[in-house]
Amino acid sequence: MTAIALPLLLAGCALPSVIKPAVQAPPPPPPMPRVTPVEVEPTAPATRLLPPSADSPSPSATVLAYADRIRPLGGNELGNEIARLGDPADSPVGQMQLAIALAQTRNPPDLVRALSLMQRVIGNPAAEAQSLQPLARALAQRYVEQRRVEEDRDRQAQQVREAQRRIDQLNDRMEALRAIERSFGRPSNTIRATP
Repeated sequence: MTAIALPLLLAGCALPSVIKPAVQAPPPPPPMPRVTPVEVEPTAPATRLLPPSADSPSPSATVLAYADRIRPLGGNELGNEIARLGDPADSPVGQMQLAIALAQTRNPPDLVRALSLMQRVIGNPAAEAQSLQPLARALAQRYVEQRRVEEDRDRQAQQVREAQRRIDQLNDRMEALRAIERSFGRPSNTIRATP
């Protein structure tokens, strides 16, 4: 029994030398440097969207209401409205209202002027103009398309007039040929010899 215990005892004495020392905990991380909060940069006034107040409609709503109001106007009434608006040099809302009225005349020079007014609003850096620019871009695109359609219509009308002129010329020639043919078909007043 001592023979078995002796190796165990010797193993027990050697055991502490075999066992590794306990792992020490790593040193605590150094403290984080203090970060001072940075204030958020304010939004530029031109890009800040403010909700419309309850008592004043937005410029876009004003323009749309105006477009709806003048839609039924025609002829003289529309001409009077264009004269009333005059030349709104610095007012984006006035420029858009005049453009809408001009586009409604269906007159090619007025449509060109309406498109020019919309381009002025699109290029205007003022805050009032910037709130109108999405609507101005949409209307400008519509006016470009309207101009293209009207030019196509005018070109087709010109082709129809030219075709009608040719038809009239051909009808005149055919009638002249028929007159010549009728003149040959008449019996002649020549004397017939008797056999």
